[in-house]
Amino acid sequence: MRDKPPFLNGSIVIVINDNVEKALRKLKKKVQESGILQELREREQYEKPTTSRKRAKNAARRRWQKKLESEQLPKKLY
Repeated sequence: MRDKPPFLNGSIVIVINDNVEKALRKLKKKVQESGILQELREREQYEKPTTSRKRAKNAARRRWQKKLESEQLPKKLY
């Protein structure tokens, strides 16, 4: 990849040897890693601050529960 000029803020993917499919996969990966589409979906509708806090708290609770379940010893099967 080449360094992009300072005046461009977009993502650049170069097509090499007419391999458009590979370039498209790279572009999709770049877009997903940057989180542009996720942010766009979040901004489509206004979400009240209490709703966003509640959603974040529930997500943290689910992550914590998943972590606890992964740390538990397996059940005895006898």
